[in-house]
Amino acid sequence: MSWANVFPWSAPAPGTGVRRGVCDQVRGAIVGGALGSGARLPSSRDLAARLGVARATVVAAYEQLTAEGYIESRRGAGAFVAADLAPMMALRTPEPPPVAAPPSLPERALDFVQGAQITGLPGDALFNTGRTLMDAAGRVAWSKAVRRATRQLGPEHFGYADAAGDPALRAAIADYLRAARGVVASPEQVIVTAGAQQAIDLAARVLIRPGAPVWVEDPGYTATALALAALGADLIPVPVDDTGLIVGEGERASPRAAAAVVTASHQFPLGVTLSMARRVELLAWARAAGAWIIEDDYASEFRYAGAPIPALQGLDGGQRVLYVGTFNKAIFPGLRLGYLVAPAALVPALTRARQLQDRQPPSLTQAIVLEFMRAGDFAAHIRRRRLAYAAQRDALVEALREHCGAWLAPHAPDQGMHLVAYLREDLSDAAAEAAAARAGVIARAIGPLHRAAAPRSGLMLGFSGYPPQAMASGARRLARALEAM
Repeated sequence: MSWANVFPWSAPAPGTGVRRGVCDQVRGAIVGGALGSGARLPSSRDLAARLGVARATVVAAYEQLTAEGYIESRRGAGAFVAADLAPMMALRTPEPPPVAAPPSLPERALDFVQGAQITGLPGDALFNTGRTLMDAAGRVAWSKAVRRATRQLGPEHFGYADAAGDPALRAAIADYLRAARGVVASPEQVIVTAGAQQAIDLAARVLIRPGAPVWVEDPGYTATALALAALGADLIPVPVDDTGLIVGEGERASPRAAAAVVTASHQFPLGVTLSMARRVELLAWARAAGAWIIEDDYASEFRYAGAPIPALQGLDGGQRVLYVGTFNKAIFPGLRLGYLVAPAALVPALTRARQLQDRQPPSLTQAIVLEFMRAGDFAAHIRRRRLAYAAQRDALVEALREHCGAWLAPHAPDQGMHLVAYLREDLSDAAAEAAAARAGVIARAIGPLHRAAAPRSGLMLGFSGYPPQAMASGARRLARALEAM
């Protein structure tokens, strides 16, 4: 890659030889790192026009720099920065000036860097979380959606647009959520975001003043806690049991909290579902306390047993619940597109907050997702992924029981993209995570995800996005790591 065409070339300074001035400028761009090894230089005619000098002057300068070893000519291709300048640069580059000691980090910066790992790591190592795996049919359908969307781009895609998102996509999202999750909302109540994390951040910015108490699940998603803490919220950890958030504990700890953030359908990280009794109890508390509920429904598409429990938002009628969803889990993480469904009265404030953050969602990405949904490809993709992830879950559970049964007990969730395997009481999950990493396996400890509740030693293992036949080899590696502890 060459940046020669955007480099700020300028005419040689008066009082110096013109050829020397051209040599110094090209040499300086190379030595300074603006033009790296192998970068193509402008043609002599082009550079002469940019510098306002004769072409013969540039030709002479290139010949001089070739003799010095800075550039090389390729017949029929032009002039390029020499392929390997390292030995020469080591001789010619002066020692860098001493660098002053960096300033100490402010406390707010430390809050961001000291938290536990908040999301899936890059790479494809078993058993990373949040991974997706599009099959051949999905990739073909996605490619067709890209082509259709690109052909149909109109003037609205090349300028500023609605900060809440493309109205047509918002309508499609509202229709989908009404059918799939029982969400009650008009298209105007949908705000398109960069994913669930931005949606939660927007809701918190609008709803929560600094110092306000907010219920968070314990254990829970670190990124959510960090986002709330960064906005000055007073985090109230509420324990989770086999039927989800223990509402009574939250009421005892902070009955007048401003909000509660819950992963009701598939609690992160434990994977339990908030029972209907608890849902009714939580909604009753919110209405009595004048509180808001932020419902993070991050993996609702993937349920493997029985009918899904309706979203809290639908049970509430959209009065006190803000519903958060994402295409990044349903399609693929690199998409970076999600949505926030809010009570109508909050939409203007949330849209303004969305506008202040990054102006608007990307128009091309929205157009592609809209085409993917309109053609029925999104629904078909979800059906296929649900079957595939269920098979991957079952393969992982079987492999863990066969190879790691002496050290851990896996729990197969009815929903989601990861499972939790609880370790023997004498084993540290933090130590197990480190041992697994040395064996090339990602197994995240759930202990650091607890705030006040007594942690139970366990590992979080992702199963989505890995072929079933790969599970056994990963389980064997994990077993060797646990055996060596």
